[in-house]
Amino acid sequence: MKKSETLPTVQLQGGVLGTAGIVFFVVAAAAPLLVMAGVAPLALNIAGIGAPGGYILAGLALGVFAIGFTAMSKYIHNAGAFYAYISVGLGPRWGLAAAVLALVSYNALEIGIFGALGYFAQTTMADLVGVDLPWGLWSLLGVGLVWFLGSRSVHLGARFLILLLTAETGILVLLAGAVLFQGGAVGIDVESFAPSNVFGPGLGGVLTLAFAAFIGFEATALYREEAKDPARTVPRATYIAVAFLGLFYAFMVWIIIQAYGPDQALALAASDPAGMYFNAIEQYVGGWASTLMELLIITSILASLLAFHNAITRYVFALSRERVLPRALGKLHPVYKSPYVASAVQSFLAMVVIVVFVIIGADPYLELLLWVNSPGIVGIVVLQVMAAAAVIAFFWKDRRGHSVWRVLIAPASALLMLVYATYLIVDQMELITAAGTAVNVVLVAVTPVSLAVGWLLGSRLERRDPAQFARLGTTDVDAGPSA
Repeated sequence: MKKSETLPTVQLQGGVLGTAGIVFFVVAAAAPLLVMAGVAPLALNIAGIGAPGGYILAGLALGVFAIGFTAMSKYIHNAGAFYAYISVGLGPRWGLAAAVLALVSYNALEIGIFGALGYFAQTTMADLVGVDLPWGLWSLLGVGLVWFLGSRSVHLGARFLILLLTAETGILVLLAGAVLFQGGAVGIDVESFAPSNVFGPGLGGVLTLAFAAFIGFEATALYREEAKDPARTVPRATYIAVAFLGLFYAFMVWIIIQAYGPDQALALAASDPAGMYFNAIEQYVGGWASTLMELLIITSILASLLAFHNAITRYVFALSRERVLPRALGKLHPVYKSPYVASAVQSFLAMVVIVVFVIIGADPYLELLLWVNSPGIVGIVVLQVMAAAAVIAFFWKDRRGHSVWRVLIAPASALLMLVYATYLIVDQMELITAAGTAVNVVLVAVTPVSLAVGWLLGSRLERRDPAQFARLGTTDVDAGPSA
């Protein structure tokens, strides 16, 4: 094949995901139960009773981002999501830089979460049934399960996620209903949402945690090729995912304040953060519910792992289809039409990292989860910044019938808010990593290094094959704006 020859189009299995299926994939990636039980107490410790408002503000910012993002999704039919958006809007060199950053970021997020799986599975199984296996073994078992589901039909994965996500949100809703029915500890109030409490001195810190809690919602665009009526399904799923996460997070943090009362909730957030939700559901519902919540933390993590795994394999598929990565990585399963080779390679990478962390005696939570996850959080928010800029560039000369608000003002506003979010996350990285300055500098540096590597690869490809370079990110993309 000549270098400039057009490649045959290979498509993922189409028409298998509706709005609900895509929403379950992206909400599952956020792991709501893990975020609430594991991170929300820290948000309370930082911002006091105004913490719920931080999640609403983050959701509003990302909702504004979604306005332009979904407008552009009508013209981007590629499974590469951010890679395709940025290639078309800002040019192929920036697109390839975004592709490298996306691969690094999503892999960091998924592989880090295997640390959480090992940690919670080890402690929960030892406490509940007396099975005390090393955390690394639980993590590796998780790799096997995620690989099996990820290499099968996306429809099977969607069904699995619907089951798990319904269970984890259900246990939180059960807690909320019990607290409201019983009137909380000292009565129900809405002081958490008073501006004086929301816009307090801890707002920057809670926004750092809140933006991190939304990571994964942008993956709606990754499933465009597999969606039913994608022109309507993808935008609808994006808005639903952002709205659900913002409102649900804020509601459940407010509920835990009502469960204990403001003063006691803040005291427990400082003295016993890990036990806040478990103790509350035991008090208001019963011991069986607390035990069930411990088990559902594990399934919440599994759901998140599968969602990120699918996001990674679809990025790899898109890049392989355009010969940025070896074509073998883009092979689809003859029966399931899934990128099964990419699934196997990603699972092998996760296995290697887990084994290395086990050998060096690293802590699965503090080091594998928090340290490996953190570059992924920074990277995804930076990709959102680049995507907002790409939307503006794409519609600058031709709005294609859209309003100025939707394709220029909203994306520009989102760009500014996301730049601020990036600053907050980098400036307060210790809230996410619980590490010192030296470690945090290294972790933050992963993002610019990834972008630089992608940029250099783009320059090399442009010299070697200008025709292929010009096509980057444009597979199944409508023609750009008119001159």
